[in-house]
Amino acid sequence: MTLLAENLERLEEAIAAACRKAGRPRGDVELMAVSKTYPAETIIEAAELGLRMFGESRVQEFAAKAAELEGWRAGGSNAAADEPMLVHLIGHLQSNKAARAVELFDAVDSVDSLRLAQRLNEAAGKLRKRLPVLIEVKLSPEETKAGLEPELAEAAQLLERLPELAHLHVRGLMTIAPWAVAEDVTRCCFRSLRELRDRWAAAHTHLKLDVLSMGMSGDFALAIEEGATRIRVGTALFGKRAKWTGDPE
Repeated sequence: MTLLAENLERLEEAIAAACRKAGRPRGDVELMAVSKTYPAETIIEAAELGLRMFGESRVQEFAAKAAELEGWRAGGSNAAADEPMLVHLIGHLQSNKAARAVELFDAVDSVDSLRLAQRLNEAAGKLRKRLPVLIEVKLSPEETKAGLEPELAEAAQLLERLPELAHLHVRGLMTIAPWAVAEDVTRCCFRSLRELRDRWAAAHTHLKLDVLSMGMSGDFALAIEEGATRIRVGTALFGKRAKWTGDPE
């Protein structure tokens, strides 16, 4: 058994235990393998172990891997007909890179402004595709965290205008908890996202906000207890991450 296979086995046991503690079925929680900085060969190894959803943070970085993964993605010869590899952009996206992101990715999970949503919608329309998206919400005071601040007027404006963007398929919300804080602070962040989703879904019935993407290697168990439907795990699966040496995005 390879190291990656061992890590996946341990991770699945931990996810199952968190689901049992929360009184939820394992099938309620999607596992996204965060593959940023790892080579295409590692992603293919993970796909051979059954993983199908991957998260990347940079347009430039994934562009360099995409050709090697074509066989595993929709329509590829190695992909199961009903379960192709899906690659989501989970990092901050500049509006001027929206068109390239729509070309490369199966979904964008980091929509944080109306301007970006409009750019993505325009690009998706040109490619005749409907792009799944998540709204990234900033619930941490850390300046390095990206996302839409939920109390600002821009958040309300985005929610009102999203139904007009016919080439976007809004699926839900995403957040990143603050680093190195007490468990109750992390838990509060995840609970806040769930409560925010419930409020927004009630106020904007034209939107489906089923996905709650929250929780990473160090805190996914808490996220599952607080209602996560998707967790994003990289280090616990692939090991220590190499530092990105390309241009900042």
